[in-house]
Order: sequence, then C-alpha cells, then structure tokens
Amino acid sequence: MSGSDILMIKTAKEFLQDLQNRICGRLAQINGDQSFSHAPKTPSQGGLSDPRVLAGTGPIEKAAVNFTHSIGASLPKAVSESRSDLAGSPFEAVSLSVIVHPSNPFVPTTHMNLRLFIVKKEPVQWHFGGGYDLTPTYGFIKDAQHWHLGARSSVEEEYESMKKKCDEYFYLPHRDEQRGIGGLFFDDLASDNFNFTFTKIEKIGESFLPLYTEIFERRRSEPFTDKNRSFQLFRRGRYAEFNLLLDRGTKYGLQSGRRVENVLASMPPLAAWCYEYPIEKGSPEHLLTEFFLKPRDWITPANHPT
Repeated sequence: MSGSDILMIKTAKEFLQDLQNRICGRLAQINGDQSFSHAPKTPSQGGLSDPRVLAGTGPIEKAAVNFTHSIGASLPKAVSESRSDLAGSPFEAVSLSVIVHPSNPFVPTTHMNLRLFIVKKEPVQWHFGGGYDLTPTYGFIKDAQHWHLGARSSVEEEYESMKKKCDEYFYLPHRDEQRGIGGLFFDDLASDNFNFTFTKIEKIGESFLPLYTEIFERRRSEPFTDKNRSFQLFRRGRYAEFNLLLDRGTKYGLQSGRRVENVLASMPPLAAWCYEYPIEKGSPEHLLTEFFLKPRDWITPANHPT
C-alpha cells in the first residue's frame, strides 16, 4: 500500500475504534454498567476482529458493537457485484457495525454501520458506505420526527437521497414491507478529497448515539403486556428474515471468511414466527404495519391517524 492508503486506513480505524469505545460505554451504562464481552482476534492474513456483545436482563436485551479491519486477496462478491471491473481485486477495509435489541417493546431496535473500503487495483480506489436506521415495534410520530431531523442535520443537503436509498434498501420484497422507518443509507461515497469525505462520515457517526439514546430514555419505562412482547418477537422475525435473506453486510461477512458468530451477532436473541399473526384493525399493531412501515416524509408528517 502507498503512504496515502495507509493514512486513510489509520484515520478511519482510529475514529471507528474510538466511536466503538464510546458507544459501548454508553450502552453499558444504560444496562446498569453491565460489561460487554471482549475477545479481539488477529486473523492470519492480518487486520483485527474486535466483536463486543452485551446480553443480559436489563433494558437492553442484546447489543453488538463490532469493529473489523479486514485484509483480503479478492473482493467478496457482495461488494463487487455492482462493480464488475473490481471483481477479484485485493482489498483492505475497516468497519464498525452496531445493533441494539431493547427489552421493552416500545423502544425501537436500531442499527448503524460505517465502513471504508480500499481496493488495491491501479489506480487505487476507495469509498465509504453505511448509514443508520430505526426499527420500531410500536410507532410514535415524535420519535420518527426526532430521528429524521437528527439524520438530516448530520448530512444536510444529502439527506433526501440518503433517506430514499435507506427506504429502498431496508425493504423485504417477499413481504412487500419496509423493515422500519429508515434513516440514512449510502454506498460508494467518495470524492477527490479524502479528508472532505471523511468529515461527512464523522458527522454521521457522531450523530447516531445521542439520537438513539434520547428515544431509548423516553420509552424505556413504558409498561408493556404479554401481547406487546409477543408482537415484538413477531416483528423481530421480520428483522431476522431481512438479515439472513437480503442484507449485503451478512453476505459480505460470510463470503470474506469472517467468524460466523461475529457475522450473525446482529441477530435478535429471541424471535418468533406465527402463521397469519392476528392484527386487529385500528390497533397499535395495525398502525405500525399500515402507517409507520410506509416510506414517508417524517420531518413534516401528516397527522397521526386515529
């Protein structure tokens, strides 16, 4: 690698590892200072795998905050399928993936991923990808508006295009259903100036935790019933379907030879499938599927349906 490539990896790696530490610290605090598991490994080809998982009985049922520094001889198909000219090229990548599955059904699940890819093919090419999204079991206009206002503030004029890509990506075609209420999604983000583009990534990464924890704190003490819990597990089943059938990150992890436990750390701890789950028209569960799981303008939304 050239000196500039090494510097790009170093810059992104330091930021993502620092962000990993801060996110883990805050989530552990939410869960009563419960510790994350921490077992970093150095693969034979170099790099670093640093998965951190929290699982317990507190407000967070499961969280995974995984940093990966990958070095490979051939770009995985999940990355190169849209860029056939790069197929088979050696690569280096750093990424941070975050998933939080809360215990309370009224607290939404969230996911964030930030990554830098460098393809070692002359001329060397680099790009950032990632974003964050929110998946509620029970929808609240206040939460959706807060989430998208914060997302827009972090990317400004690029919000509309990143929101649209997020809605398009987190969609289950076999269910004809969105995974959640979206957020930001981007791929192949690059420019002639690495530092300029990296600053955008920093802003997105820094905005994530305050946005999510405000919603978490607002909803964590909501009383819930067995029915609410049942619906949460049912909705987690849809989340699992997306991750296993459609998610490019899962495919990339498996194709690149990463440890399967790390790749599937984003899966919910418990989920359920029910044949024709009974949803009463006009219920909060019906409101989720018929109103919240539709792409829409969340910043200036229509009145909440009654």
